[in-house]
Amino acid sequence: MTKLPFASRLFFALLICGPAVRAADWKLAPVALTTPWTDKVDPDHPLPEYPRPQMVRDQWTNLNGLWDYAIEPRDAAAPEQYDGKILVPYPLESALSGVRRQLLPEQALWYRRALQVSVDSGRLGVDTDRRRAGQIILRNGYRWLLHFGAVDWQATVSLNGKQIGEHKGGYDSFTFDITDALHDGGNELIVRVWDPTGTNGSPHGKQQLGAFSKPSGIMYTPCSGIWQTVWLEEVPAQSIASLKLTPEPIAGVLLVSAEVLGNMPGLTFKAVALDGNQEIASASGKVGNAVVLPIKNEHLWSPDDPYLYTLRVDLVSDGHAVDSVASYFGMRKIALGKDDKGILRPLLNGKFVFQSGPLDQGFWPDGIYTAPTDDALRYDIEMTKKLGFNMTRKHVKVEPDRWYYWCDKLGLLVWQDMPAGSAGKDDKKDHDGVPASAEKAEQFETELRALIEQHINHPAIVMWVVFNEGWGQYDTPRLTAWVKSLDPTRLVNEASGWNDRQVGDVIDMHNYPGPGSPAPEATRAAVLGEFGGLGLAVPSHTWVEKSWGYRVLTGQKALTRKYLDLWKKVWELREKPGLSAAVYTQLTDVETECNGLLTYDRRVVKVDAQESAAAIARGEFPAPPEYRVIVPTAQAEPVAWRYTLAQPAADWYKPAFDASAWKEAPAGFGTKRTPGAIMRTEWKMDDIWLRRTVTLPDMKFKDLMLRIHHDDDAEVYLNGVLAAKMGGYLTDYDEVEVAPEALAALKPGENLIAVHCHQVYGGQYIDLGLVVPVPPTK
Repeated sequence: MTKLPFASRLFFALLICGPAVRAADWKLAPVALTTPWTDKVDPDHPLPEYPRPQMVRDQWTNLNGLWDYAIEPRDAAAPEQYDGKILVPYPLESALSGVRRQLLPEQALWYRRALQVSVDSGRLGVDTDRRRAGQIILRNGYRWLLHFGAVDWQATVSLNGKQIGEHKGGYDSFTFDITDALHDGGNELIVRVWDPTGTNGSPHGKQQLGAFSKPSGIMYTPCSGIWQTVWLEEVPAQSIASLKLTPEPIAGVLLVSAEVLGNMPGLTFKAVALDGNQEIASASGKVGNAVVLPIKNEHLWSPDDPYLYTLRVDLVSDGHAVDSVASYFGMRKIALGKDDKGILRPLLNGKFVFQSGPLDQGFWPDGIYTAPTDDALRYDIEMTKKLGFNMTRKHVKVEPDRWYYWCDKLGLLVWQDMPAGSAGKDDKKDHDGVPASAEKAEQFETELRALIEQHINHPAIVMWVVFNEGWGQYDTPRLTAWVKSLDPTRLVNEASGWNDRQVGDVIDMHNYPGPGSPAPEATRAAVLGEFGGLGLAVPSHTWVEKSWGYRVLTGQKALTRKYLDLWKKVWELREKPGLSAAVYTQLTDVETECNGLLTYDRRVVKVDAQESAAAIARGEFPAPPEYRVIVPTAQAEPVAWRYTLAQPAADWYKPAFDASAWKEAPAGFGTKRTPGAIMRTEWKMDDIWLRRTVTLPDMKFKDLMLRIHHDDDAEVYLNGVLAAKMGGYLTDYDEVEVAPEALAALKPGENLIAVHCHQVYGGQYIDLGLVVPVPPTK
């Protein structure tokens, strides 16, 4: 740094003052589930890591911790009295905030904390001891920047009664220069937040107001207020505001450009690339222009080898560096091209790499939108890799910068969704018409631009997803072309699932449970944006008592077997018709959804991780099991059942119950055109009850399984004992494990099978039999 004249050696010490009582003022709010990291949260220093790994300075202070909070009517003035303490940066609705209250659109959330400023003259540079004590030094001719990682949704920031800025948008970072509003002594920082959560059409992803008190379906608890790190940074009056890093591996160069705060004529910047500690390239140029760094013998970045170079950028005035930041970059290229069979594919560094990964929604039971710790954030990425994946689809949510940093460092490709809103008209005939209003479209596009510009330097991100399943979709061709113009170095997915407008780099299908594949086109690769949804609720690890899945399984063995069967079919689709990527729903359970490979609390891995990882990564699948039929289904013959459509007595499933008045007809029971059904008897009511007496041979019953096709919810009893209870629906026959208690109730000779099936929506069907697996031949 350039030394200042002695007359200018005036310094202010900023003491970051928290409440008089700190950790004792906070405790975790009651919550159904915690994670392994919940009790690792330090209320004095929550999320203490540097929040912006791609532009690092030494002079910064973390403002996370206990703040005052209050909830007031939306139009009310700043409160004189506050309701209590809230732990920033955990959102109001989370248990980790210590509050866990819902913010309604007619309310405003207020935050307050103290900053103590004192004069400290006669010193040169930073006093390390004072920094360790929680102080930072602001020198004359330097600026203080107040950074917010993200606030949901509209944040108005004031310092000492003076409004210093306002920001709209729940997913992008923003910064205010607060220097001129500071004064000697006590300073009061106030943040007012209004969060409409979907009522004004703004992007809100999977947040839904009603889910806070009544969780259900595919929408979840909303997230209001500060939910990413708040921090202060000391910068020179002329300083680097942002970087743009564009790797071009074919040419062997990195393009570097910088935006500058307080730009002045004559400023230049210098970029230096390092391989480890060894300088390998440097270049200088004028601010506003890109400089070219030649990267010789480049080490390419990929999921198998996520190699990162170090970058240092200096801002130079009169031959002296007035500001410096540290960064990193990866040399990788993503583009469309044909494989050796002439199929259009996404090529990573010139080679086709099949992209397989989970749908990752980024919700946490303790922090909702905010991971409890940085280790927790990293864990999800590590588990994604351990499960054999090389990609993840970040689903209608944006994460803190450190999440993308871990993807860069650990090697995980990212499809980044734009968080969904309702800027498009809800017109089922044409989701692609004019936006619902110019204001909604402007806000959506403002946040879309911010998403791209703020994350453009991460090598892990290989695709932008503009819309999901038609949610708020409008003007797709224009927006797809616009995103491509903002970032021509990545693929653009116009809409994952549903409404295809024949633009973008991929044609994307959703297929549950699937899998399926669209046909590759001359200009677009074929991808499967969502499939699977296999559900398994693990007792003591669920958000609510009743969970659901697109297709519910009964145990780890059954889940793993069906999971691998789906991925085997994916590999077949990779060869024909030419599928290039597949996204499995999903990484973790989320609230009432039990479709995760992990439970919502991240304490249980629900599939056999070792077996699954090998199969997904290398296409090595175990041979499918063979079964011997003990009791046939309608697949083999028209088997007769007793049935009723009227609510029977409570003991209807017990052997002693008299069902002679019930009707008799052949299975299966259901409606025409139900997928996978062999319909012989029509059933159109909400419920059906079935009974059948079967003769079993003298055998060992411990391996006996149900072969069943149910649409929707079904429960099966054997000799009056519950054998299996299944939610959701199947689209074909599948094997389901039988509860040990029910197996113990079986005997050679006559046995009773009793079934209740409940229709929820769509097609309906019920049929079942009994089978045993045949041991594989040696």
